[in-house]
Amino acid sequence: MSATTPDAKTYVIPPPPQASIAVHGTDARFPVRRVYCIGRNYAAHVAEMGGDAERDPPIFFQKPADAVVDSGTTIPYPSQTNNLHHEVELVVAIGKGGSDIDEASALDHIWGYGVGLDLTRRDIQSRDGKPWEIAKAFDRSFPVGPLSPVSEAGHLDKGRIWLTVNDKVVQESDLDQLIWTIPEIIARLSAFFTLAPGDVILTGTPHGVGPLVPGDTLVAGVDGLEPLTLAIGERRD
Repeated sequence: MSATTPDAKTYVIPPPPQASIAVHGTDARFPVRRVYCIGRNYAAHVAEMGGDAERDPPIFFQKPADAVVDSGTTIPYPSQTNNLHHEVELVVAIGKGGSDIDEASALDHIWGYGVGLDLTRRDIQSRDGKPWEIAKAFDRSFPVGPLSPVSEAGHLDKGRIWLTVNDKVVQESDLDQLIWTIPEIIARLSAFFTLAPGDVILTGTPHGVGPLVPGDTLVAGVDGLEPLTLAIGERRD
């Protein structure tokens, strides 16, 4: 579209680049519209955070799309925290939108899957309560590995999920331990928000969350998906 056509937009500053996630086996990328997250969705993690394993309504929150970090990146230790925590999660990429999606058709809305990290300023979260922006939605808080389309990976409802820090396994569980299943998450979330192609959902972390320090190297994985690698650099306050 040329700048002279009636439908062209003129911006007063350059528009930001489109956030996107790599796709396994191709140079194509998945454009990111919104990043939804669900908290406390593995019983053992609920227990380690001081809660109980009741099937309470899911805790939803968001990260900005530009919090995406590609696999293989070194990120600086975030500002305003002395207790950065790792949380490995299965990532669901939405390819077909909708609202009030029923559980029976929820899987039809998924484009693919990946593995990601919900990095958390735990000292801020612990001080002030439930997740919110400055604890969860800071810059570079969403490292994510290459997505695999459903046509290659199939739909995931079980399989090992794990994270190593400096080659030591620190988080390990199975997707079948999710309190709220992926179809339930999509159905519940779509009752509050109209989902659209380009949305991604972090589905919760298993037990074993813990602190990171500069110099740490991380490898995160879910059976059948491409792993995510990340390094923590020095603080840049």
